[in-house]
Amino acid sequence: MATTRSVALAGWRLLQRFGKLLSSQGVLIILLSLAVFASFRYETFLTPLNLMNIMRQNSMLALVALGMTVVILSEGIDLSVGSLVALGGVVAAMLAEQGSFVAIACGIASTTLLGMVNGLLVSRARLQPFVVTLFTASAARGLALSITQERSIALPSSASGLVWLGRGFIGWFPVPVVIVALLYLVTWFVLHRSRLGLHIFAIGNNEEASRLMGVNPKQIKLVVYTFSGLMSGLAGVVLAGRLGAGQPVAGFGWETDAIAATVMGGTFLSGGQGSVFPTLIGVLLLGMMYNLLNLEGTITPWWQLVLRGALLLLVVLFQKRIAQKR
Repeated sequence: MATTRSVALAGWRLLQRFGKLLSSQGVLIILLSLAVFASFRYETFLTPLNLMNIMRQNSMLALVALGMTVVILSEGIDLSVGSLVALGGVVAAMLAEQGSFVAIACGIASTTLLGMVNGLLVSRARLQPFVVTLFTASAARGLALSITQERSIALPSSASGLVWLGRGFIGWFPVPVVIVALLYLVTWFVLHRSRLGLHIFAIGNNEEASRLMGVNPKQIKLVVYTFSGLMSGLAGVVLAGRLGAGQPVAGFGWETDAIAATVMGGTFLSGGQGSVFPTLIGVLLLGMMYNLLNLEGTITPWWQLVLRGALLLLVVLFQKRIAQKR
């Protein structure tokens, strides 16, 4: 009898530990489990070419999700990121004849400026982030379509630096993957090892309390939305280099994917809790899911959108339960 009770108790403790691991590293466990499943079902999944394609194709989304994570940590939201990706790529393509440096700098500067506008309207005018960034998304998309007359802008042959940014390699690694790795490392350091990062977490947890402690929430919000605009512009420039053209319809729906990757990584939509590397795992999980759907070949792109929305809803519900337990 005692032995049975001991075994039951040990089993219960094991389940509790697994539950804690799942709540803290759930997205990583799901990613590894999905990779194991895919390696048995699809012969081409573990090939270097396919794995490299997953990383390269999702590196632009990883940049957008990085900016989104910082915004959500401050208890905000940015629905303009997809449109800013399109605008940054279009501006870079239109100025590519002036040289790659000018094209890249202006493409990033244009979206950084709009990100700053978002931050000013949210922090100074005290408007809701949802409304502000929804307006910016509409304005940026309309601007991109207007200045291009609704057509793609091909990159000239002289824009070799811009093309290298999207298609080049540094050693064995694609340039976009190297950019993502460096920026995630720098952002992690800023968030967890600097005063600015401490203030971002503080206003995400409790803005009023952080103000009483001497934090300036207006300044922090301006910084995070500007950073999100910068990341979106960089993603757009890299995407233009990869595609060989600036496309005004690029980045459609990326705000949903960026939010999904962020919340799957454990960053709470209520702000104040999360980190950037779990977001990167969330991006890889999304990329792997779409890759498997393509390898399966029986699910249309429209049903893939349905599955993406359902996945986001399930993740938010799962996070809500974790928050209630804590």
